Amino acid sequence: MTWRLLRDSDLSGARNMARDAAILDTVSRGASPSCLRLYTWRPPCLSLGRHQPVAAANLDFCARAGVDVVRRPTGGRAVLHHLELTYAVVSPLGRGVLPRNLQGAYRQIASALVRALRTLGVAAELTSGEVNLSLPGPRTAVPCFEAPAGGEVVVGGRKLVGSAARCHEKTLLQHGAILLDWDGRLQAGTMGLADDAGLRRSLTTVSEQLGTTPARADLERALVAAFEAELGVEIAGGELRLERELEGTFVVQHG
Repeated sequence: MTWRLLRDSDLSGARNMARDAAILDTVSRGASPSCLRLYTWRPPCLSLGRHQPVAAANLDFCARAGVDVVRRPTGGRAVLHHLELTYAVVSPLGRGVLPRNLQGAYRQIASALVRALRTLGVAAELTSGEVNLSLPGPRTAVPCFEAPAGGEVVVGGRKLVGSAARCHEKTLLQHGAILLDWDGRLQAGTMGLADDAGLRRSLTTVSEQLGTTPARADLERALVAAFEAELGVEIAGGELRLERELEGTFVVQHG
């Protein structure tokens, strides 16, 4: 089985979310194969979970700092996308290599991330316990990286990858941030926190673990090889040109 590989660099938050949504639409309709997408963001962008209140973001700070604010097509909690590589996996459940069970698919993808990070020398592992795929409550404003839940990628109990998922027409979209480095001022400010001390206790970064940040090409090669090995697929290059009309759907206006 062959999957499509998409690589994107420094796109806006709305464009990135529109591309993920467009891929989910085409794969769910059977119009394109399963996909692994690897991408970065420019400018930095705070993404809110699909049903998360806007109160999770400090919109005034974001406007002053030039940070985009978008709402993801997936659930979960607020994530500032900055100094990271983001992955997205879109594939049918139970009709290909991913199991029908959402929990099992989430863990299978996370296992591929662990394999890739270990290839680079990061002592990554999965947390035990059930994957928390429930939506945050109406008053939830807790950042994604504040604490790891079940089935997440950690090093020494500290979270390294923050992921979110959605099932649409029996097709999974799972995407997440692989933390390469950290900007504490921006992370705290976008979420209205006094500082990043609470977050830093709960997370780590690739640069912290390795003492350096690997080249993007090396990280991408490790990810592609790990997904191929873990899922038993071949991943080849491709294109996507359907997302522009969706961009406005995900924008959160600054106050």
